[in-house]
Amino acid sequence: MPELPEVETVMRGFRDAFEGQRISRVSVNRPDLRWPFPLDLREKLEGRTVLSFHRRAKYILMRVEGGWTMMLHLGMSGRLLLGRAGQNTTPPRHEHLVLETENGARAGLVDPRRFGMVDLVHTAEETDHRLLAGLGIEPLEPRLDGALLSELLAGRRTPIKTALLDQKLIVGLGNIYVCEALFRCGIHPERPAATITAQDAENLVKAIRSILNEAIAAGGSSLRDYVQADGTKGSFQNLHLVYGREGETCLTCGEAGRITRITQAGRSTFFCPSCQIRPD
Repeated sequence: MPELPEVETVMRGFRDAFEGQRISRVSVNRPDLRWPFPLDLREKLEGRTVLSFHRRAKYILMRVEGGWTMMLHLGMSGRLLLGRAGQNTTPPRHEHLVLETENGARAGLVDPRRFGMVDLVHTAEETDHRLLAGLGIEPLEPRLDGALLSELLAGRRTPIKTALLDQKLIVGLGNIYVCEALFRCGIHPERPAATITAQDAENLVKAIRSILNEAIAAGGSSLRDYVQADGTKGSFQNLHLVYGREGETCLTCGEAGRITRITQAGRSTFFCPSCQIRPD
């Protein structure tokens, strides 16, 4: 599933092409994805100018005049591909939603597994939407610091890897960037969250923020289905130090450590047992 850097990259491409433009056509090519498309999606979007974009966790919010917001989640394998309307080309397979603007911009939502979703919400009520209301803090928000992270982790017996994936605490983080952040801080993924010290928490916040910004600058990590809105792959996967490198030599400690993979809460975790010492 795309994580925060991938969703942010897609959102920025969508914004650059659609912000300030009037939507001229909305085509819904099937009744549902994970849930049914809103029946009034075309009515609420066609003929309206796109005012702004926002990302909340892994959701893309497109706000249009008239007080409506289209909320989009890419699911496991969804792609939002940008192009030009009116070109004599065959639409991609599994393209379920198409938006076009008066100036010729085209956005197609391609989702083979149909785990994504599209919904409409009053812009003034975005934060109350059932999928957004219980979400935690954005990791790139300035108010997330070591003290706040320590407060969020206090008393939690779950492993730190699992705690950082909890979207009710911090949003947008997934396997890739949590593994990379824990490695940079030398923290073993099985260490109980409550044992993270104030200094550890400060280091984690800095590592998470740095890694996310680096990944956004690189267009995200393309491992399976993810591509940027223009169809090109991201490149941050080439900078992974542990994720997906099981059995390979650690790039930090060399032959002293080999990248190991374990399963936590049904998900793969990658780490270096030499750089990230297992807790007693």
